[in-house]
Amino acid sequence: MSLDPFYLIVDSADWIERLVPLGVRLVQLRIKDRNEAEIRADIRRAKAICAANACQLVINDYWRIAVEEGCEFVHLGQEDLADADLPAIRAAGLKLGLSTHDEAELQVALAARPDYIALGPIYPTILKQMPWAPQGLPRLADWRQRVGPLPLVAIGGLNPERLDGVFQAGADSAAVVTDITLSADPEQRTRQWLGRTEARRRLLIPEA
Repeated sequence: MSLDPFYLIVDSADWIERLVPLGVRLVQLRIKDRNEAEIRADIRRAKAICAANACQLVINDYWRIAVEEGCEFVHLGQEDLADADLPAIRAAGLKLGLSTHDEAELQVALAARPDYIALGPIYPTILKQMPWAPQGLPRLADWRQRVGPLPLVAIGGLNPERLDGVFQAGADSAAVVTDITLSADPEQRTRQWLGRTEARRRLLIPEA
């Protein structure tokens, strides 16, 4: 399995409608603090938009709804993984991405046989309070060795200027949230990310 090198993470279908048509090929819908009806409606909208734009949609946390709505991919944090029904996720044919922040979490994640593993935060991030210090590129390179052939996603404090170092350290994909959503011009910032990852995209995912 391969992942697009540019991994956009947003919290609503509105963002997906706004940015995915620019050429985004991998997006995670990470909804927080909304009721189930709103979550389900956003997942349905996001799924339709992504299907129309050849974009892979990943649903964060809500694996039951993802199964019911016929989604293809879920991402779980460690707390969500502990409560998830992995056999049900696999039986539904969903691919699975997992977050890791330390050695213990990596071992738990590997035991779950995911389709990719994410490591973060690589750099300081304002997305949320975390008990972990920035991992840095050396830790990312170490994770590259530990996860073997699994795709590795780097997340946390990334921007276009840091992409070369992240990819050289072994990441297959670079995830971004606030560098785009808090930008004065999110569309232009998205285009910058797409431009900085285009060469790698062509190398890893050649045109048919």
